[in-house]
Amino acid sequence: MRHRHPTPAAGPPTVTDPALVRRAVKAAALGNAMEWFDFGVYSYFDVTLGKVFFPTGNATAQLLSTFGAFAAAFLVRPLGGMVFGPLGDRVGRQKVLALTMIMMAAGTFAIGLIPSYAAIGVGAPILLLAARLVQGFSTGGEYAGASTFIAEYAPDKRRGFLGSWLEYGTLAGYIGGAGLVTLMTALLSTDDLLSWGWRVPFLIAGPMGVIGLYLRMRLEETPAFAAEVAKAETERPKVPLRETATGQWRALLCVGLVLVFNVTDCMLLSYMPSYLTSELGYDATHGLVVVLGVMVLMMAVQPFAGALTDRVGRRPVMAAGCAGFLLLSVPALLIRDGGLLAVAAGLGALGLLLVCFTAAMPSALPALFPTRVRYGSLSIGFNVSVSLFGGTTPLVVTALIGATGDVMMPACYMMAAAVIGGFAVWRMAESAGRPLPGSPPSLVPGTHPEKV
Repeated sequence: MRHRHPTPAAGPPTVTDPALVRRAVKAAALGNAMEWFDFGVYSYFDVTLGKVFFPTGNATAQLLSTFGAFAAAFLVRPLGGMVFGPLGDRVGRQKVLALTMIMMAAGTFAIGLIPSYAAIGVGAPILLLAARLVQGFSTGGEYAGASTFIAEYAPDKRRGFLGSWLEYGTLAGYIGGAGLVTLMTALLSTDDLLSWGWRVPFLIAGPMGVIGLYLRMRLEETPAFAAEVAKAETERPKVPLRETATGQWRALLCVGLVLVFNVTDCMLLSYMPSYLTSELGYDATHGLVVVLGVMVLMMAVQPFAGALTDRVGRRPVMAAGCAGFLLLSVPALLIRDGGLLAVAAGLGALGLLLVCFTAAMPSALPALFPTRVRYGSLSIGFNVSVSLFGGTTPLVVTALIGATGDVMMPACYMMAAAVIGGFAVWRMAESAGRPLPGSPPSLVPGTHPEKV
């Protein structure tokens, strides 16, 4: 038997302002786009960055070193979640999201300024690791805050559609970063890429961060948090960290849901370009273009899938994604011998399955927790799962293939994640069309409360 949501807090319904909702969605999605622009650039420049910062005669060791620095940012995310999440429940979502934007932009911009290993020796990879840790620490409060911000602004019956734009920003950021890398890889020589070309995408983060900060500073606090503050004796409600971290059984569901979401996401969008090149022998540019095409396909269906979760529910959509990855991961990768078009078709099918999660998670995850601890509990649960399972995916799968020689390890890894995610979906409560726990109904203008 599934757990039920707690009874929503008593109070008059909130009527949302469409203009404010649109601004909230844009500001949250832009921050997510910048975060994943960086991850896309780092993932797609992995071989180049390995040569710049980790020179060695062994290509596999070089790739593992690069993925190790990639994973380090994920490993520090729970610390950021433990700091920014409870802070967001205390001082407000808007203030913390502005701070994470500044830190993300600064960390990414700094990477573009680091001298190469040839210039300063071992100091180069140390500085790269430091910048990645700053990024990881700041992103510990980014996704949970952005999804919470949109969820608390959105009307109950459109939360899935509006939340789906957060992951639309993720895909846009990935495509922007990966597309820029692909273009530079095609136009520049290897020497130019190694000497200066790799810096350009990271330096772009500076102006992007300024724009994102401007948008977030213009936002008002969410109605749900404002109501929580109004109920408190002081203007800053204090929540014990123990209650945030361990007092919510839903954190376990969050870990399971995020596990399948991030393992499949990192596998398809971060690891596949390297897999196509290093394991299947395709040209680097062709591999990048294939995954770019998959992301464009995902963007095209993302808002429609988000709207679908409002109509049929989050659980059926996510359950379909888990079942699809369990049944189709092996066939999708087995067609690798059919040529590049067959590979693209297989990855396209996996991309459409991934949309089941990218469309539903931004609205399903905030609905697991009451307003009082939503930002903090979601930050901790989300980032623990991402750190242990999502961010380590490229590193673990590369090592498994190296140890076993089996190029089907990515499929096996996704299938295992689908089993765990499916159990979490089975145990979660449906949240589509319902108020967030601890909040009164949120309505669109012109809706009568008695019709809700």
